[in-house]
Amino acid sequence: MENSRPALTMLSEEEIAFQEAVRDFAENEIKPHVQHMDEKAQMNPELIKKLFEMGLMGIETPEKYGGAGATFTMACLAVEELAKVDGSVSVLLDVQNTLVTNAILKWGTEAQKEKYLPQMAKEWVGAYALSESSSGSDAFALKLRAEQKGDKFILNGSKLWITNGNEAGIFIVFANIDVDKGYKGITAFLVEKTFPGFKVGKKEDKLGIRASSTCELLFENCEVPAGNVLGEVGKGYKIAIETLNEGRIGIGAQMVGIAAGAYKAALQYVQSREQFGKSLAHFQGVQFQLAEMRTDLEAARLMVYNAARLKDAGKDFIESAAMAKLYSSQAAERITSRAVDLFGGNGFTKEYPAEKFWRDAKIGQIYEGTSNMQLQTIAKMELDAKG
Repeated sequence: MENSRPALTMLSEEEIAFQEAVRDFAENEIKPHVQHMDEKAQMNPELIKKLFEMGLMGIETPEKYGGAGATFTMACLAVEELAKVDGSVSVLLDVQNTLVTNAILKWGTEAQKEKYLPQMAKEWVGAYALSESSSGSDAFALKLRAEQKGDKFILNGSKLWITNGNEAGIFIVFANIDVDKGYKGITAFLVEKTFPGFKVGKKEDKLGIRASSTCELLFENCEVPAGNVLGEVGKGYKIAIETLNEGRIGIGAQMVGIAAGAYKAALQYVQSREQFGKSLAHFQGVQFQLAEMRTDLEAARLMVYNAARLKDAGKDFIESAAMAKLYSSQAAERITSRAVDLFGGNGFTKEYPAEKFWRDAKIGQIYEGTSNMQLQTIAKMELDAKG
């Protein structure tokens, strides 16, 4: 079994107890459904109910709004532990906590917090709708338009690749109210699934995290009350940038969890699989591969924990978040790929867990800012600091 003691020295007793509770939940409640959910590319709705019952869908939400009132670091611990078993359930929880809830906590009015946070803590899944067909890394090349008419905004256009699209009851949607102003026209809206003119479109058929719904969103004269503007009109770009900076740490935690799950599976396999009269674990070549995987995993985990701690402490974490996401996503791909190798022919079959961990890991270098975007952020901050 994976030795996590070095990283655990960074955690309090409360955090360790929480981590263990989430780990038990993942092993007992989620693991039996993982293969079926992956094959059907569909989340088991009963698991979502249990996430709410466990209090995992409102980890940072203050107790007065029905949440756990815990820290960002604890949200990341939950994301990591779930990802050790299933990346799809992990990212559902991640988007809920590190993106949607965080944005409402920071930018929402008191009325918005009172209306939405309690529902998100007990029954509503959240989604974060920024990407479009023409705006991936160029996140502000938005074509979704918003026009104010009286006490409402009318939204027209579409969004693509929206995580939690099928399950969500509330969406943070970014639209442009004034194209001539460029990114300064971008505004964030809280859009409920039942608003007139809004519907969820097709679900993507993906390589990995298949049980996580990734959907198109369609807006045809969608009516959004003016009171559902999140933050200020024209300040959506600021909300998007700051929220994604935080969300990248959550994705880093997901990648650490996926890598840890793959490492654990490979370690157990090489100890049980025999060749030439002894277990694979007795061959030095295999031992060295395990040592490199474990070192890669520990480095990624410590970078993610460090970024989360900086965020909780109110210190500058942007560069650390970019580094954590960049490194953890690359490490996850390396570790999961090597796990497939260590399983040999069995690693290429769906009967064993290695190939799924590998498929699930690939998305880490793409969503919430590609690896190239993280490199750009790190380089810019270093050059600005040296300048």
